[in-house]
Amino acid sequence: MIQLPNTLEEAIAQAQAATQSALNDGYTRVQIELAFPEIALQAQSIAQQFIPIFEEYGSGLKVLFSDTGAASLARRDWGEVPFQITDVGTSRSPVDKKIEPEDKAFLIVSPSSIEVSQVEKLCNLAQLRPCVLLNPQLENVSIVGIGYAARELRERFLSTIECCYYLRPLDGAAISRSYPGLWQVWLETDGAYQVIAEQPQKPVGEAIEQILAQARGISDSSETPAAKKPGLFTNLQRFLNALSR
Repeated sequence: MIQLPNTLEEAIAQAQAATQSALNDGYTRVQIELAFPEIALQAQSIAQQFIPIFEEYGSGLKVLFSDTGAASLARRDWGEVPFQITDVGTSRSPVDKKIEPEDKAFLIVSPSSIEVSQVEKLCNLAQLRPCVLLNPQLENVSIVGIGYAARELRERFLSTIECCYYLRPLDGAAISRSYPGLWQVWLETDGAYQVIAEQPQKPVGEAIEQILAQARGISDSSETPAAKKPGLFTNLQRFLNALSR
């Protein structure tokens, strides 16, 4: 069982291993989600740490940021690299003009719902070439909506992406997934984290609340679950908070 990380480095190492496993198993559309507000401030440095996954592709790797400004900063800060750095494009500069036959793999960094159509085009044009989405936020109810258009987007595109690594801290709890494992809900009890639920699908909304409410009801009684997992997840939260200062 994958334990909760204590540092950002541990989380990234877990995500790297999960991504590599998913790619090795033939998935070509995968996503990594480190669901912390602080991560958005470090998109470039986080992305750089995932480059070693693509070492075998050499100059065939293409790293795409959400806009030209972010791509320019990465080119400046990363210096000379053997791969290409660009952006996912806009309606005036469509992504299909940026995909070349010699491209072998794509790392797409922090795409938002504004770029969802470009990202979808990129993944379709990539065909069987690996597309790894790092911290995507492709669904935005205020933009996509909650009706037919949103359902169509999920069925047509978002449902084709395998979430190979996910980590989200909650209040005294956490949700995680590391491919090929199940989705896990963790609960903190006396400074330690224990798995209280495992599911094949991501738990969301009321499902999470019900899982936590039931587990907390048990933990408050004299009957204590036996399978405690040690961990100091708060260390990771403090670490990330420190980075964002």
